Amino acid sequence: MIGPNAILQLLPQIERTFGEARVVQLLAKAHVFEVPDGSQMIPEGDAARLHQVLRRDEPVMAPILASEAGRATADYILAHRIPKFAQRILKALPSPLAARSLSKAITKHAWTFAGSGAFVAHGPWRFEIADNPIVLGETSDVPLCHWHAAVFQHLYRTLVHPRALCRETTCCAMHGHRACQFELTIGTV
Repeated sequence: MIGPNAILQLLPQIERTFGEARVVQLLAKAHVFEVPDGSQMIPEGDAARLHQVLRRDEPVMAPILASEAGRATADYILAHRIPKFAQRILKALPSPLAARSLSKAITKHAWTFAGSGAFVAHGPWRFEIADNPIVLGETSDVPLCHWHAAVFQHLYRTLVHPRALCRETTCCAMHGHRACQFELTIGTV
């Protein structure tokens, strides 16, 4: 199971770019016959198939749409899952302390976005998702987890440092890699 935002935040991005008919087509191709209502976890296979169909059928736009959906997912988390007082505290802390605290919170709730994948935080600035269900079974020469990277980046930019950047350095879809690895840094202007 995985959080419904893996689908719910992607659909408006697809609709805005390609229209409602394309949303219906991609859902059908992904064998997602009922759009989640957001009230409960969903089968990770539904989310994985939709992301995979989007990457296959719209390879140019898929990274952009997944990134926008990741940002929208982070906005949802900020609005509904992280209490406002906790957000104020994180923003007031020095970046290293805020990053450590946010990393612990992400680790605690990883089941909502990692599904059956194994999430591990390697300190406050590096994460990995072994056997990431969103890309499992795919092959690529480049990382594919734009949705996850955008969620992490927007949370860190909002709560830790406004120039936080998240980059996926390896991906389960890349030959020889068992885990999707994400690295956060503070970018320069």
